[in-house]
Amino acid sequence: MKKQFSTKWKASKQPRKQRKFIANAPLHLKRKMLSSNLSKPLREKHKIRNIELRKGDKVLIMRGKFKKKQGKVTEIKTKLLKVYIEGIQIKKTDGSKVNVPLKASNLQIIELNLDDKKRFKKLEEEKKEKPKTEEPKKTVQKEENKEKTK
Repeated sequence: MKKQFSTKWKASKQPRKQRKFIANAPLHLKRKMLSSNLSKPLREKHKIRNIELRKGDKVLIMRGKFKKKQGKVTEIKTKLLKVYIEGIQIKKTDGSKVNVPLKASNLQIIELNLDDKKRFKKLEEEKKEKPKTEEPKKTVQKEENKEKTK
């Protein structure tokens, strides 16, 4: 197996190849892997499902020991794909406290940090690009199916 990262690679069922892809990915792709899903009110407001995490976002932990706890993102380590949250710490045997690294996939964004103008601009562009799905077509098909069954 080649050691370098390849853009030609699409997918594999083998976990070792998936892990290799993630480990050898360049930073601009690893940054995209640090995205987390939005809470339902934010989804409705911004019309998107997930977004990349940023320092200052308020998140809810969905999995693990700290499940259902909330806090602000204090640090993001792109190379390691880890997120650190304010107040989420464990006590070491020597008595010192250490921040716990979490995966972005185990978090849900409750409140966005919109201080960054680029991020706000990106949200606005995504709103304009995505057209609303047309629901009346679905109801017409349902009515046709009802008539056929009668």
